Amino acid sequence: MVINLSEQHSLISNWISELRNVDVQQDRMRFRRNLERIAEVTAYEISKKLEWEEKEVTTPLGTAVSRVLKGQPVLATILRAGLAMHNGLLNFFDKADNAFISAYRKHNADGSFEISLEYMSCPDLEDRVVIISDPMLATGSSLVKSIQFLKEEGNIKELHIVCAIACTVGIEFVKRAEPKATIWCGDIDDEITAKGYIVPGLGDAGDLAFGAKLQA
Repeated sequence: MVINLSEQHSLISNWISELRNVDVQQDRMRFRRNLERIAEVTAYEISKKLEWEEKEVTTPLGTAVSRVLKGQPVLATILRAGLAMHNGLLNFFDKADNAFISAYRKHNADGSFEISLEYMSCPDLEDRVVIISDPMLATGSSLVKSIQFLKEEGNIKELHIVCAIACTVGIEFVKRAEPKATIWCGDIDDEITAKGYIVPGLGDAGDLAFGAKLQA
């Protein structure tokens, strides 16, 4: 299932517009905050799909029956670009366990690139709901490899993918690899360059959020 949150004409559309805007992009803090806010709203939408149970809660005047999450999800992200969205998810799923994956594009002289996975820190994932965030779903290669990396640590019960902007090519790639996953997108573009950048997209989300990096 693919859910394009911009089709709902909510505030997410406004935040996506600012993420894309070259003038607003000069404000790194606002760029990070917009990613964070998109993730917060997405967390709320995802929460509607999760399992809940009734629990008795003692108040100063008696007992109330409340509905609470049956189990906490695992929030995963791909360093470093995913940190702002991860923080937004964590603001809402504040009791969640967390997983971090180091994955990056290793560019070759001919313009091609490979996905390098170097590090992962995560809890037990057996029979857990996993929500993985990455602001840009372009080719989908790094995301699929990261998910495969996670699956080596346990049988994931339910998988949600959260991104700010996705490309149709990347969505189809992920759907073939993970047909049961739910993909939550702030918006969807149709074009991708030979170097794997989404058009019109917004540029390099990691650089815009945290500054330019040296390319290894």
